[in-house]
Amino acid sequence: MSNPKYKEGLKIREEVFGKEHVDKSTAEQDEFSRPFHELSTEYCWGTVWARPGLPRKVRSLINLAMLTALNRSQQLELHIRGALNNGCTKEEICEVFLQTAIYCGIPAGATSFRVAKEVFGKMEKEGKKK
Repeated sequence: MSNPKYKEGLKIREEVFGKEHVDKSTAEQDEFSRPFHELSTEYCWGTVWARPGLPRKVRSLINLAMLTALNRSQQLELHIRGALNNGCTKEEICEVFLQTAIYCGIPAGATSFRVAKEVFGKMEKEGKKK
């Protein structure tokens, strides 16, 4: 795709999630899912994440709060890794989950803490301590 916003989005996704993840995600696309991936890469990553108004670290913390509120644990795992790549600390992630537990409910917070603990464990086994 030659769209500059798509290309910028792909670059940002690689910086946040790692080239390996983005390459795998791209390889798994088919005719049915490709339009969705192109849309999300262009608009989510190439338009919104590319804006200068908030640093990536802040965007990551906001995403963690929203994913907790929406109970999207599958996306939460990916965005915890991205948040760490964007400079967030475990302590900051903990604080976001404590805050969201109060405003979104203890079960939502509990799920986020469980997912984070799993991600931290996987990353340690991968040798990617943060």
